[in-house]
Amino acid sequence: MTYSYDEKSLLRDGRRWFPVMGEIHYSRYPAGYWREALRKMKAGGVSIVSSYVIWIHHEEAENEWDFTGCRNLRKFVEEIKDAGLVMILRIGPWVHAEVRNGGFPDWLLKKCPRARTNDEAYFDEVRKLYGRIFSEVDGLLLKDGGPIIGVQIENEYGHCGGLTGEEGEAHMRRLLDIARDAGFDVPLYTATGWGGAVTAGLLPVMGGYCDAPWDPRTTEIEPSGNFVFTYERNDHAIGCDFGLGEGVTFDMDKVPYLTAELGGGLQPTFKRRTVSSAKDIEAMSVSKMGSGCNLLGYYMYHGGTNPQGRLTTLEENKASGSLNDLLVKNYDFRAPLGEYGHANETYRRLRRLAMFVHDYGEELCGMKTFIPPESPLQPENFSELRHSWRYDPESGHGYLFINNYQRHHAMKDFPCRLLKIPEELSGAVLESGVFPESGITGVQETRGEISHVAVSVRNGDCFFIEVSRGENPRTDLVPLCKLDGTPVYYYRERYGCDEAVSFCDGKIILSNSASLNASKILKGGKELLVISGGIVFENPSKTGADFVDEYFADERSAVLYVDGAGNVREGGLFSDAEKKTAAEVPVSPEAFVEELECAHGKRYRISVSPVPSDACDVVMRINYGGDSARLYKDGNLVDDHLFTGRNIPWEIGLRRFGPGPSEFVLEIDELPVRTDVYFEPSAVLSDGPGETLCSLEKVTFAVCSLSELG
Repeated sequence: MTYSYDEKSLLRDGRRWFPVMGEIHYSRYPAGYWREALRKMKAGGVSIVSSYVIWIHHEEAENEWDFTGCRNLRKFVEEIKDAGLVMILRIGPWVHAEVRNGGFPDWLLKKCPRARTNDEAYFDEVRKLYGRIFSEVDGLLLKDGGPIIGVQIENEYGHCGGLTGEEGEAHMRRLLDIARDAGFDVPLYTATGWGGAVTAGLLPVMGGYCDAPWDPRTTEIEPSGNFVFTYERNDHAIGCDFGLGEGVTFDMDKVPYLTAELGGGLQPTFKRRTVSSAKDIEAMSVSKMGSGCNLLGYYMYHGGTNPQGRLTTLEENKASGSLNDLLVKNYDFRAPLGEYGHANETYRRLRRLAMFVHDYGEELCGMKTFIPPESPLQPENFSELRHSWRYDPESGHGYLFINNYQRHHAMKDFPCRLLKIPEELSGAVLESGVFPESGITGVQETRGEISHVAVSVRNGDCFFIEVSRGENPRTDLVPLCKLDGTPVYYYRERYGCDEAVSFCDGKIILSNSASLNASKILKGGKELLVISGGIVFENPSKTGADFVDEYFADERSAVLYVDGAGNVREGGLFSDAEKKTAAEVPVSPEAFVEELECAHGKRYRISVSPVPSDACDVVMRINYGGDSARLYKDGNLVDDHLFTGRNIPWEIGLRRFGPGPSEFVLEIDELPVRTDVYFEPSAVLSDGPGETLCSLEKVTFAVCSLSELG
C-alpha cells in the first residue's frame, strides 16, 4: 500500500483518504493492555495511531537507555501492526506533552544549554536519540512491511520555543536530515503548523482545543473559535501561555487541511480545572470537517499514567521551569478512552463521526468548501446559525454542516430557517415532509430546481446532511455509514419516538441514541451493524473476526445485529448466545474506609474486597472535596487526581492492581476559600459560602463484565 498527499487530502493507493488518528502514549500505559487498547481505538474508528517518543522516559540518565516494559517501543509498534493499524511516530526531540522539560532529560539541558537552537553540540545529541529510536523500529517502517507511514519532526517549533524565520526553517530541515540519515525513510514527514510554527516544507498538521487549561488566567476565557466554520486553520489559543501565534508559515493552497491535535479532551492544571464534555469535542470536530478538514486527529485519544522516574517525577511543573503545575501521575485527559481504558460518551460520539468519514470520506475529501457570508465567523455571535457546505460541482452532490453549539454559551434556537444552496448545487431535488424538532427538510417543492433548504435547529445541535441533485433523499436524516452498500442514516430524536431501528426506501434508519451505540463489524465476510450498550471490539486474545463486548453495569441495553438486507437479530452473533442480564453481572466488591491521623489534610485507609474473577474490570469511584488527592498502594504513589467538583468522581480501574483484595491509602489536600483557581461553571464545590473542603464523601464501584460474542 502506498501513501502520499496532494493539495486536498491524503492519498492511499492513489485514492483520497479521510482517516481518523488517535494519540496514545505507550510509555504512559501498561504494556499488558496495549493490545486491548489498540483494538478499542480501532473499534472507535481510529485508523492511524500516533505517539510521542518521550526522550526523558527512555534516557533519564545519560547513556542509560530504557526500552523495557511500558517503554518497549518496538513491541508497541508490533502490536499496532498486529491490530491492522498504521502509525505516525512523533520522534521529537522536544515534544511538550505535559512532560518535565517538554521531554528533555535534565542532563541534556545541563550539557546543551542552547538546546533547540542550531548548536552543533545539540544536534550531536539529537543524532544519538534518532539513531537509538530507529534501532528500536528498524524493520517496522512501511517500506519493510511495517505500520509506520509517517514521522513527525519536533513539535510547535518556532511557536513554543525554538527559532523563527529562516533560522527556524534551517533547524527543521537539519532535524529532517538527521532523521533520514538515521534510517527513517517514510512517505510522510509532518510538522505542527499552528501559532506561527515553522514547517520547512514538511506536511503541516494543525490543532484545536475546546478550552485552554494552560491559560494563566483563572477566569472564564473568551469563546473558542474552534466552534465556528472558517477557512482559518490556525488555533490562536494553543500555547497561548507562550504568546499568541502570528499565523501560519506555509501556503495553505498547496497542502491539505489535516489535524493532529484536536483535543480529545482536556488535561486540567492546578490553576485551571477545565472539564471537557462529549458535546464539546463532537461540535468542534463537526466544525473542522465543515471547514474543509480531511483528517481528524485527536490528542489524546487514550489517556494514561506517567511512569515512575528514576531521578525525578516526570510531570510538567513550575519547579522545572514550566509555566504550569500538573499532576505527578494522572494523564487521563478526559480522553475518549481514559487513563484505565474505559470509554466515555466522547468515544461514542467520535465513533459515529468516524463511521461517516470511513464510508463517505473519499468523496468528501475531493469536495470544495463553501462557508456562506451569513455564517458568523466570530464565536461571540450566538444568534446566527453556523453552517457550511462541502460539495462537488460536477456531480451536484454535497453535504451541509451545521453547528449550533458553543461551549459554556446558549445559542439561539431556529424553529425554521432557510439556507441558500450554493449555485453549484442549485439543481438539487429535495424531499419535503414533517421534520423533527431538530432536523432538516426541503422546502415544499419536491420536483424541479430549488434554491434553499429549510432547517429546524435547537441549541446544542451539530450535524451534517447529504444533499444531491436528481434524487429524493430523506432530508431529515443524517448519513452514518454503509452496510454492504445499503446506506445507514440516523435522525435526531423526535418527541415520543423511541424506535431504535426502522427501514425506509432501502435505507436502514437509526434513532439518535441507537446511532451512538452503533458500530460496524465484519463477521463471516459480511458487514453487520451492532447496536449495544457495550463496546464491541476485536478479541485481543484471538485472531480473526472474534469480538468481545464490554458492558458497564450502569448502562446495560439490548444487543441488536442488523445486516445489509435489513434483518435484525437480538442476542449473540447469529448464535444461541443470549444478551447478558442484570443478574449475570458479577457482584460488586465492597470498601471499608478508616480515617487515619494526618498532620495536614485528610488521610484514609480504603480496603477493597476481592475483585470478582469473572469481571473484566472494576471501577472504583471516589467522591471527595479538596484541592487534590493521591492514592498509594504498598507505600507507592499509583495515581493522583485534581478536584474538579464534588459532582465529578475520580474513577480508578482496579484490575491494574491485581485480582485479590486491595488496600489503598488516600490522601486529600485541603481546598481553602480562594479565588486564584478556575472551576467550570457547572462544578459543585461547597455547600455554603466560605466552606473549606477536605473530606472523603463516598466510595462506590461499577463492575465491567466481559462476554465473548460469536
